[in-house]
Amino acid sequence: MDFAGFLLWVLASFLLLTAKACSQPQEQQPQVPCFFIFGDSLVDNGNNNGLLTLARANYMPYGLDFPQGASGRFTNGRTFVDILAQLLGFPNYIPAYARVRGRALLQGANYASGASGIRDETGNNLGDHTSMNQQVAKFATTVEQLRRYFRGDSMALGNYLSKCLIYSGLGSNDYLNNYFMTDFYSTRTAYTPITYAASLLQDYTRQLTGLYNLGARKVIVSAVGQIGCIPYELARYNGNGSRCNEEINNAIILFNSGLRKLVDRFNNGELQGAKFVYLDSFQSSQDLVLNAKTYGFEVVDKGCCGVGRNNGQITCLPLQLPCDDRRKYLFWDAFHPTEVANILLAKKAYSSKSKSYAYPINIQQLTML
Repeated sequence: MDFAGFLLWVLASFLLLTAKACSQPQEQQPQVPCFFIFGDSLVDNGNNNGLLTLARANYMPYGLDFPQGASGRFTNGRTFVDILAQLLGFPNYIPAYARVRGRALLQGANYASGASGIRDETGNNLGDHTSMNQQVAKFATTVEQLRRYFRGDSMALGNYLSKCLIYSGLGSNDYLNNYFMTDFYSTRTAYTPITYAASLLQDYTRQLTGLYNLGARKVIVSAVGQIGCIPYELARYNGNGSRCNEEINNAIILFNSGLRKLVDRFNNGELQGAKFVYLDSFQSSQDLVLNAKTYGFEVVDKGCCGVGRNNGQITCLPLQLPCDDRRKYLFWDAFHPTEVANILLAKKAYSSKSKSYAYPINIQQLTML
């Protein structure tokens, strides 16, 4: 082969290699650089594993359909935020704060803790937990730890955090494991449903403003779902013609409507530069029940795993045999949705065009801002 022929061969080989490299699928970049999660057992992924509490799920059959098994997630598979992380393009689930340190924090952390609430005493009946005030404090520690990766440049760190997605879903336990648990708490005698909702919203406003002051700018807040319709409450309810405990649901509606108004306030300049999205979990969980057949659910009032009436008197016990087909059940245990329900709820929140699920925009639109 002469020199010209050799050059042609080298060029052809180079072009072939380049074409191959270009045809290889590029690793998808997440739509946001980081995702931080605050909440309770609906999104806890193992923070309670090391705590002295009854609010733990690091035993089978929890995680029955999850690749890592019983990880501390309070369902049979993925949680709402696990699916959301996948929809956002993250290659891995956002890790529990209890297990993440160093550079990994740049992609986010999950501070959620089973039994926790807006109020510090909420969930004490079950043992130890990380309340929302403590979760915000842990986020403050995280922000300080992240500072070193920006060489102490506050503006660069602030710019980075402003692109992150923040999810906060609190309030369920403030009703379930506080206001309506009169044997253990006195809040019901101290507050009417109206004044209790107002007190919770006052505390929550301060906590969400705390996240804003630490750098949060793209924030998703989730309403409280239909707690009056979960197996735990149905097992304790002797209704007068209604399927669910509407006294509980009506109290929750007061909180939810106040939370939606708070989102409007934040978006209308109270927290400058921030964009809040309100997820109507009450409406979306109601939709799963009303259109159960469409979604493939056959059982909407019993846990797939649990004991007693509605499988809701005692929640799923260690090594208990759950139902055979989890896809037909809306609820996994006395309190929490199945993975299938979580998938439906996450997809609606992410891309639904209806303002009755995500308001004023959906999560996909929030990432683009």
